[in-house]
Amino acid sequence: MKTIEEINEKIKKGQAVVVTAEEMLEIVRKKGETKAAKEVDVVTTGTFGPMCSSSIYLNFGHPAPRIKIGGGTCFLNGVPAYAGLAAVDVYLGATAVPPNDPGNLHYPGEFSYGGGFVIEELVNGERVLLEAISYGTDCYPRKELKSYFSLKDINEAILFNPRNCYQNYNVAVNASDRMLYTYMGILKPNFGNANFCSAGILSPLLRDPEYYTTGIGTRIFLCGGIGYVAWHGTQHSPGVERTSEGVPKRPAGTLAVIGDLKQMNGEFIRGASFVGYGVTLVIGIGVPIPVINEKVAAWCGVPAEKMFAPVVDYSHSYPERKPEVLGEVSYAELFSGTITLGNRTIPVGSLSSLFMARRIAQTLKKWISEGRFELTKPVAKLPGKETGIRMKGFEIKEKKQ
Repeated sequence: MKTIEEINEKIKKGQAVVVTAEEMLEIVRKKGETKAAKEVDVVTTGTFGPMCSSSIYLNFGHPAPRIKIGGGTCFLNGVPAYAGLAAVDVYLGATAVPPNDPGNLHYPGEFSYGGGFVIEELVNGERVLLEAISYGTDCYPRKELKSYFSLKDINEAILFNPRNCYQNYNVAVNASDRMLYTYMGILKPNFGNANFCSAGILSPLLRDPEYYTTGIGTRIFLCGGIGYVAWHGTQHSPGVERTSEGVPKRPAGTLAVIGDLKQMNGEFIRGASFVGYGVTLVIGIGVPIPVINEKVAAWCGVPAEKMFAPVVDYSHSYPERKPEVLGEVSYAELFSGTITLGNRTIPVGSLSSLFMARRIAQTLKKWISEGRFELTKPVAKLPGKETGIRMKGFEIKEKKQ
């Protein structure tokens, strides 16, 4: 047994042994979990992929004369931001699009512009147009405001993402005879391709499947800066079927994360436009896993061959009802480039960048090894498998009951 405090002391002294999740996999394979737990102090993970449930909230400071944007309307580069907060606080979602750009009318060669791109531009130091209209009050008499600003011009800019780091997710296929344009990318008809979105063995919650060391207050790598786990994410569903090693076989846990947008690096946060779907934000997250005992080492040693994802038909099963699982495939198979479903061999691609996930894990490893990043002990646990929590569907009720 080791404690996080003991590991932090080793980090301060430059004595901590830090490896990436890929490196730990080989250590466990060669030496076993007992020796691995003794030798390794921290395992770093990484993921870089589209995460639609992402957002920022901003505080502009007060112009002279003052304006009450709260209760009025606000646009950032023509993209609507939520203004139902205080006078000069606004909230911008990654998937927001301008009123004249519904996002779902675009085809190959065209793209949507929206919140995700505004966020990327702000991180890259670009100036963004703020347009606000208010009704005016005695204390906030200004009724209109139009001004360009950058991050250095405003008080606070906070990235707050209600659902990131999905722990496992669907492999999307299309059984219909027409092309589908989805948040999982373009799906060709008649099982012409399959798409998934995961960093596999580098994915943070696949390496801590029971949220043993990851919880509220965990310090993380967030888009090139330092962030924290703020809560369990929306649609957190830990009560799903798992393998004998405890790894979920279905979409399971999620994280809500928070961090200072001003500290972030545009290399690790990018707007994206999906044909026929709309705008999203590509997020880079790395979670350090303190190897406090053999159990943690064992989880970090589960190979891709023993991690499975469900295959789901997005032509009917997904939009119409609870997704029906057509089969299961291992992450080893997914990263091989093809999967087998019945008698079909289907080419498969990832929406998540393994190259960038490796960069994130390596960057976090460097930060810790150099003593620039210490670990935090969670102040509270995330709801785990023992709670039996499963994501609920929404039942439409036409009459008030």
